[in-house]
Amino acid sequence: MKLTAFTDYSLRALIYLATDPDQRATIAQIATAYAISEHHLVKVVHFLGQQGWLHNVRGKGGGMELALPPERIVLGQVVRATEGQAVVAECFGSDGCDCCIAPNCRLRGVLQEAVTAFEAVLDRYTLADLVSNRQQLAQVLFVEPARGQRAAKGA
Repeated sequence: MKLTAFTDYSLRALIYLATDPDQRATIAQIATAYAISEHHLVKVVHFLGQQGWLHNVRGKGGGMELALPPERIVLGQVVRATEGQAVVAECFGSDGCDCCIAPNCRLRGVLQEAVTAFEAVLDRYTLADLVSNRQQLAQVLFVEPARGQRAAKGA
């Protein structure tokens, strides 16, 4: 199963914000850190805000921050919300199936079991689990002078 870019960007944005949860970030900062499109990230951030995972602040001094502690953001919930219903084969779609063996096929059951197992693993982890190595992530993600200067002052 391959996750969409939307899900990928959603997880990356959450990881970025959880790496330094005491600071707001802008779309430009996240896009720069990951070398991804700001245009696509705008849609992602809006969606994450609608879902209650981000608090988005407009205007001067604005940006985004986590709306919940990282421990309360379950990866399985994020993936299900961003991906929608898992359609791993034609027979999972709502438009029906043109496969000639569909009435007698057991593959659908096997694939459904695999999807259920995939989701169960994601449900065991939270955003906090992904950022337990905050210092290493910060060294890679926060390359801006402003963040580097702030880190040096706090040291």
